[in-house]
Amino acid sequence: MVMNKTFEFTPATSAAHVLIVGGGASGVLLAAQLLRQVPETLVTIVERRAEIGPGLAYSTPEPWHLLNTRAGNMSAWPDQPEHFSDWLRENAPDAAARCFVSRNHYARYLAELVAPSRLSGHLRCVFGECRRVEEGAQGVRAELSDGRMIRADIAVLATGHPAVGNELDGMSNPWAQKPLTGTERILIVGSGQTMTDQLLSLGAAGHMGKIIILSRRSQLPRVHTDNRPLQIFLDEVPRGAGAAEAMRWLRRRVHGHMQQGGDWRDVVDGLRPHVQRIWAAMPLSARGAFLRHACRWWEVHRHRMPPEGEAALDKLNAEGRITRMRGAFLSTTREGDGSIKALVSQDGAVTELQVDRVLDCRGIRRDPARHGAPVLADLLQRGRARIDPLGLGPEVTAHCALINVDGTPSTRIFAIGPVTRAAFWEITAIPDIREQAVRLASHLVAWRLKAHKPMASGVA
Repeated sequence: MVMNKTFEFTPATSAAHVLIVGGGASGVLLAAQLLRQVPETLVTIVERRAEIGPGLAYSTPEPWHLLNTRAGNMSAWPDQPEHFSDWLRENAPDAAARCFVSRNHYARYLAELVAPSRLSGHLRCVFGECRRVEEGAQGVRAELSDGRMIRADIAVLATGHPAVGNELDGMSNPWAQKPLTGTERILIVGSGQTMTDQLLSLGAAGHMGKIIILSRRSQLPRVHTDNRPLQIFLDEVPRGAGAAEAMRWLRRRVHGHMQQGGDWRDVVDGLRPHVQRIWAAMPLSARGAFLRHACRWWEVHRHRMPPEGEAALDKLNAEGRITRMRGAFLSTTREGDGSIKALVSQDGAVTELQVDRVLDCRGIRRDPARHGAPVLADLLQRGRARIDPLGLGPEVTAHCALINVDGTPSTRIFAIGPVTRAAFWEITAIPDIREQAVRLASHLVAWRLKAHKPMASGVA
């Protein structure tokens, strides 16, 4: 039984109360920006984990799980690019000299970023699962799974990527259990960053068995090098073009730059600031064509692995323990002896694999309606949100307002981070999310200044 108890914020001000559902990187960066722009803002973060900051991306405690973005690009503040690097020098001096540092350092950084606001009472963290957010004329009301209610003026969904279940059709969630330490035969489905993390974990645990990496195109993330982004202006990019034309332009630009002695990474990184605008200008048909034919090629060049990941792959190759397989995963069946039979489609033929474990490393392209957070599932069921035609996630406006089933934008429910991928596409890395946090915080501050009367804040 949950006892009703109300917690009032002090000091009493006329500031708006913003509720953020999700305490991972997106939620923390938005809270930090709101409190930076208007320090008297009242912010409540609801997080189902026992702490804010780590989320799914940075929750791993393993020191060998590294950021795949250089530390110099991971500042929370766009106008203070050295902020994270300075924090490392003070709090983790052994790591400060490295380009790619452990993710658990970044989790600590995010938590400490908002620690002063927690002490002052302007940021409160409520730990529990948010099941429902309802919007009314005077504000929003959130319902937690244990019966607690939170009332606020605005709600922002920062629920991150759709999550894989703990056990799905015989496939293991790679983050839910310890890596194997013997000679077990392992099938890894997916060849992106999560796969790289698992190879590092298996190596650290002393695993000596065979590993099969299965993916549709058998493409691995490319490796980071010491490169410099090329300056590319937005008017150079063919916005509004089809996917094929855009990719031809990119290949020509890469070819020309490499002929002059440059690195292809310079072009990809130079294009990065414009990707969201390119995506927004793409017709729906072009977006679909990109997802079908060019998406994986872009991702392996854009989302690169640190050199440590390449070293792990090289070691496995040298030992003859790794096999890369091109094909589509179909299903798994547990056998009586505890092994797993996996079915894979290769060029129309079905191949059967006998393994001891299957790790689901297929990344973020999951069904947001089935695998999304409970609060999103509830909003979809009630018609307060709708999934975009390509199935990437809930539709939002340019100002991140949630769009309901009849196309009407919400005036009080917004979203930030990977959950807004349908509208912004490149919204998974910190440099992208921190810019979005600045824009959304500014928009919400402007909303408050339009004489929207704040309601009483509290948890009941």
